[in-house]
Amino acid sequence: MKKGLLFSVMIIFAFSCAKQMDQKKESKTSILKEEKPQLVGGDLDEHGCKASAGYTWSALRKECIRVFEIGTRLNHYEQESATTSAFVIFEANGNKAELFLDTQKESIILERKAEGQPWVKDDWQLIPWKGYVLKKAEEIKYTGQ
Repeated sequence: MKKGLLFSVMIIFAFSCAKQMDQKKESKTSILKEEKPQLVGGDLDEHGCKASAGYTWSALRKECIRVFEIGTRLNHYEQESATTSAFVIFEANGNKAELFLDTQKESIILERKAEGQPWVKDDWQLIPWKGYVLKKAEEIKYTGQ
C-alpha cells in the first residue's frame, strides 16, 4: 500500500514538473518572438521601393523616386501650421503630371490638352499660375512654386 501511494505521488510530481517545463519553453519562445527587432530598410512595397529611405513608386516614370528631391512642393493653402506637403512631378514633354498628396496613398495622374492649360483629372485641377495652384472642385487646396 505504501509503495502504491509513493508511486502515485511520484507520477503526479513528474507530470506537474513536465507541465511547468512546457510553460517555461512557451514563455521563452513568445518573448523571443516579441523582442525580434524589425530591420531598418526591410520595408519594400509591392514595387520594390523602400519607404524608410524615402522612395515612392512613380506610375508616370515607372520607377522608385524620392518626390521631395525631384518634385515641386505644394503647401496647404491658408494652413501655415501644416507640417506636410504634396508634391508634383512632370512628364518630359509636360503633358502629364503626377500628384503625390499627403492625404492619399496612391498618386494621381493629371493630363493637359495644350501648353498653358491646366492639368486635369476628375475634380482635381493643377493650374500654372504664379507657380502652381491645385484645386479640387474649384476650391484651392495647395499652392507652390
